[in-house]
Amino acid sequence: MPGKVSPDELLAHVFERTGTAAEDETVLQGPADGEDAAAISLPSDEETLVVSSDPISLAAEGVGSLAVPIACNDVAASGADPRWLTTVIMLPDETSPLEEITRDLDAAAQDVGASIVGGHSEYVDQLERPLLSLTAMGTTEAFVPTGGATPGDSVLLTKAAGLEGTSILAADFGDELGIEDDVRERAESFVEELSIVPDARAIRADATAMHDPTEGGVAAGLLEIARASDVRLEVSRDAIPIREETEQLCAAAKVDPLRIFGSGALLATVPADAVEDCLAALEEAGLEGAEIGTVHEGDGGLVIDDEPITDPVEDDLYPLWEQADSAD
Repeated sequence: MPGKVSPDELLAHVFERTGTAAEDETVLQGPADGEDAAAISLPSDEETLVVSSDPISLAAEGVGSLAVPIACNDVAASGADPRWLTTVIMLPDETSPLEEITRDLDAAAQDVGASIVGGHSEYVDQLERPLLSLTAMGTTEAFVPTGGATPGDSVLLTKAAGLEGTSILAADFGDELGIEDDVRERAESFVEELSIVPDARAIRADATAMHDPTEGGVAAGLLEIARASDVRLEVSRDAIPIREETEQLCAAAKVDPLRIFGSGALLATVPADAVEDCLAALEEAGLEGAEIGTVHEGDGGLVIDDEPITDPVEDDLYPLWEQADSAD
């Protein structure tokens, strides 16, 4: 039956699962029966409030665990610490896993130190799978744009390409792809690495630009930096870290690891003389990092090896979902 989630279900599964809200003195009003808005006291007039929203609509498994880092990553990539979240949860029917989704949202919010301060929940019988949309907010004294890359900068990538896409391939298509159980298990665990909050904290002081590669993967993220900054990025494919599990799943699915959902990695441009310090800071934080290219004068283009890319990059996972839906 379409309509809002009942107050009893909200009380049982939502209102008490709010990340760090109970201990956060800046949360003047959080989720509660009858409350439709959140009230947040900014800690300083000198800080900038950064806000970003992202939906999660196509992943079938672990949507709560995916939603929080994906929403918070854009805030982190702007140089801010994610502090507050609002969540919109749209469910197909009463049999949908609200309890699981909110439990995962709560745990993921705890992991990044964010407070869930409000949102909305509703049943929509036209949906085939849960649809989540989260808004993340945070503050910073030094905003870092996507469009700040400067000729002469170096391009860094943290962790590896295609982490989110790899976890989705394993969870949603593992049976069809015939991947060995141990490889699939490791690939699915990449969902635990999707937050780039620690990545951004490690290098944001030196970054001229930072960006969270999501739809379209690392290739799309690089192009978006180039276009926003009105520069040309030149990148070596061999320099881009790609994990063995990603290679295997992408080969089986016949997709490009640079063109599948890339959350979990952070793209950044930094002055050439700051590269060693940034890589050392990432290593100290327990994170992988690599220098993968350089920034040049240009007009918003990307070159990977000898391949120029100027048109928007489409994600290679969408056709797989379309095929799965048509088969059903």
